[in-house]
Amino acid sequence: MTSSITDTLDALAVTRARKLTGSVSAVLKTPKPGDFPTLPCDALDLGFEGIDGDRHGGFTRKSGGREPWYPRGTEMCNERQLSLLCPAELALVAQRMELDVLEAAWIGGNLLLDGFPNFSLIPPRTRLVFEGGVVIRVDGDNAPCRSAGKSIAKQVPEREGLDLLFPKVAKRLRGLVGYVEKPGTVRPGESVTAVIPEQWIYDPA
Repeated sequence: MTSSITDTLDALAVTRARKLTGSVSAVLKTPKPGDFPTLPCDALDLGFEGIDGDRHGGFTRKSGGREPWYPRGTEMCNERQLSLLCPAELALVAQRMELDVLEAAWIGGNLLLDGFPNFSLIPPRTRLVFEGGVVIRVDGDNAPCRSAGKSIAKQVPEREGLDLLFPKVAKRLRGLVGYVEKPGTVRPGESVTAVIPEQWIYDPA
């Protein structure tokens, strides 16, 4: 058993930890509790619960279709306090949907971050360290859903089927979700550093 562990470690392909720097293009929040679309604002005040009064704010949340291992509505830790999006990926999804533009606000984005290649593929455990002191911990990529598709469809009523098209074309392009590790205020124009941990593929065999 010990030799097997040693052999695995010796053969492990590890991608080194690294830092990448980008910037905040926009910050957004819902105009009133329960809304799905967001609106740009001058600053985003973040507490340990996320955005106070936001649809996805709170220390806990109710489980849904993303958590089939729990009965729907089970109270659980809220690791999805914030929706993080990338302008280049939004532009690509818009192209795939044959739209002139896809606004971050339409799909409930809270932070629009520029300058990170393949943004939606940034791994879990990455820490996003903002110039003003806020730190957001990445939970993982945000799987595109029909609710976001319906929100897009409301913005483009002359097109049919956008609610179903969005989940098909936006896979691994819909940004990241995360939670507040260190609270404070984020403003447009700030620099942000992604502190990416070591990565490897876990193979139990």
